Amino acid sequence: MARILLVDDDDFVRRPVQMNLQRAGHEVDEASNGKDAVAAYRERPYDVVVTDLIMPEQEGLETIMQLRRFDSHVRVIAISGGGRVNATNYLALAKSLGAQRTLAKPFTTDELLEAIRQVFPGEASASKPAGAPG
Repeated sequence: MARILLVDDDDFVRRPVQMNLQRAGHEVDEASNGKDAVAAYRERPYDVVVTDLIMPEQEGLETIMQLRRFDSHVRVIAISGGGRVNATNYLALAKSLGAQRTLAKPFTTDELLEAIRQVFPGEASASKPAGAPG
């Protein structure tokens, strides 16, 4: 399964999402802001980063840009409930900055798991030895 970095400043969002992803078999670390997320990713890159967009310390859009500068192949799923403007606007901007998938809050666990499968397909094929049949 995927190693996921979950970034959200809201404990009431982050904790249940983390538990649901772990129940689905993923290894999940968490960060409560973008600065901590970028530092964690630099120490130990993740298969997928799921990041909120509206956060104190460092918002998700800046986080996506920094992660992409560090690793142009980073897989990002942006999540947002909006803020002063509609969530759709933030999510569209996140997509233009390199998020492969976006989800508006509230989203279901199944929607998030499907987004993870889309950005990180083939965990099984990634673990095959070189030269193994596809």
